[in-house]
Amino acid sequence: MMRFSLLPQALVLCFIALSFSMADDRNDEPKEHTKDSLETVKQNIEAKKAVLVDVRDLIEWNAGHIKGATLLPWRDLQDKIKEDQVREKVAKDKIVYTYCAVGYRSLRAAKILKKYGYDVRPLKPGYEELAKSGFDSEK
Repeated sequence: MMRFSLLPQALVLCFIALSFSMADDRNDEPKEHTKDSLETVKQNIEAKKAVLVDVRDLIEWNAGHIKGATLLPWRDLQDKIKEDQVREKVAKDKIVYTYCAVGYRSLRAAKILKKYGYDVRPLKPGYEELAKSGFDSEK
């Protein structure tokens, strides 16, 4: 009967886990959503201190979006829209709250906007949740 140690297998698994962990640390992508409450978000928008940016795709926007939001799809931010085009759509002197459907694209867009020097605060609540919490929506 052959006996073997589990130690080499455990070391390999530890190495793999460490590799993923280190790769995650090198990524400068925002790792968390804003801690601003939705009430704070509303107040900042009403006081003209902030703007709301919808980073979903056009088809999602056309199905419904938050009134007063600016459409800036994450996919376009990734490879089509340049910094000067973003500045034409979004004021740089305001807080930028990004939203999508569930929060993932909001984080990704925040990474790009931060590179452009924006004070960007990605929202975890998506369009549906924002609409249910009292943000006016339109089609």
